[in-house]
Amino acid sequence: MELSQDELRLKTIKAKKMMLLFSMLSIAMTFAGLTSAYIVSKSRPDWLKEFELPMAFTISTIVILLSSISIWFAKKNVKKNNVSNTSLGLFITFGLGIIFIVSQFSGFRELISQGYFFTGAQSTITTSFLYVLTVLHLIHLFAGIIVLIVVMINNYKNKYKIEKLGFELAVTFWHFLGVLWIYLFVFLYFFR
Repeated sequence: MELSQDELRLKTIKAKKMMLLFSMLSIAMTFAGLTSAYIVSKSRPDWLKEFELPMAFTISTIVILLSSISIWFAKKNVKKNNVSNTSLGLFITFGLGIIFIVSQFSGFRELISQGYFFTGAQSTITTSFLYVLTVLHLIHLFAGIIVLIVVMINNYKNKYKIEKLGFELAVTFWHFLGVLWIYLFVFLYFFR
């Protein structure tokens, strides 16, 4: 029995959504495992008891929240087939993503200036965990930036006039990255 075009299209949509869901679940499980290891490691005698998060990480949190608003704006406009406003929302989101990355590196510079290193004689298990968690998130954010670039190009080519699935998946992934960073920030803030 052969599937109709609509049935095939629905199966494809469902498969793509499931692939994104499984990807996000595996990323979430990775961070759940790392944060669990972080909590267990806090009982070590060499754990740093007093530790200040860089101010740049707070700025990163504000920036990622703003980027969720701008991508929501873009999604609202892609539904209306308003290409110029969609482009504006995507461009702002992209810019905020770049600002997030810059503020993360600024946070790393703050950590180093305070004497907190990833490796070497001056490093601690505490700071190594901090670097691993933030750099791993940053790697996923780079993937989000690549996704944004693809979506911006596709929007420019008017590919979302009819089929908006790729756009919706990109928005879902971007929001996921935002929620993940907020989780990490709150976790690191309260479990230092």
